[in-house]
Amino acid sequence: MLVRPVAGRLTERDVACWVLKSSRSPQEVAPGWRPGGPRRLERCVRRSYRLGLMRPGQRCLLWVSGRREPGVHALGTLTGPPDPAEPAPVLELELDLLAEPVPRADLLGDPAFAAAEVIRMPAGSNPSWLSADQLAAVLARLP
Repeated sequence: MLVRPVAGRLTERDVACWVLKSSRSPQEVAPGWRPGGPRRLERCVRRSYRLGLMRPGQRCLLWVSGRREPGVHALGTLTGPPDPAEPAPVLELELDLLAEPVPRADLLGDPAFAAAEVIRMPAGSNPSWLSADQLAAVLARLP
């Protein structure tokens, strides 16, 4: 089932997972990061109403964009709320690096995921989001 927020504005009910995008590989984001253990990271996010929807404990993932291995590279949770008053808000996350990324090409074949914001608006700013059906498409491709 395709979920679209009313008038383009998200609610907490719309979001099953926050998507934090990077054009850099996980090893460039956090040198020495290996699968098998959580890693605490900070990611810059755009100041918007979405920051008010973010809570510690919510699911999140790291999406790598670009030509080298685009797709989902890590899964985890938000560990701290961003401060929307900051000129450049930072979000704290704890992520587990996947042994093998979930390729963008594989996800495009899933009708639910093909409508994901990260696909429809690849140049959009952080954070993006996934619906429950879109997150299920990612999780179904994990070992």
